[in-house]
Amino acid sequence: MRIGELAVRTGVSRRSLRYYEDQGLLVSARSPSGQRHYDEEHVRRVLLIRSFLAAGMSSGTIAEMVPCMAEPSRGRAERALVLMGDERERLCSALDGLAAALRELDRLIEVNRRYLAADEQS
Repeated sequence: MRIGELAVRTGVSRRSLRYYEDQGLLVSARSPSGQRHYDEEHVRRVLLIRSFLAAGMSSGTIAEMVPCMAEPSRGRAERALVLMGDERERLCSALDGLAAALRELDRLIEVNRRYLAADEQS
């Protein structure tokens, strides 16, 4: 199939598919005229890439997992698990930072509300 059909079947834009190729996440076969050609494995790969992106992983981290996606093995799966664990820790840290920011914002909102309440009584 050509890039347009892959885009339709996966719900991913042609531009994104080209980006995936530029990042080494996806490799297409090329016709003599240079057109990209894909098969069913590419559909599965694109959907997996989208899942990793939805999980907050960067394209660079996903690229490190390409060998496991291309030719799974126990060693590659163990490496992928380490990478996913690292990403989980990064997301947890980001969540902790967001929770702290939210608490501080709530504190500032309360300070503002108290000011407004005191001002109404003046």
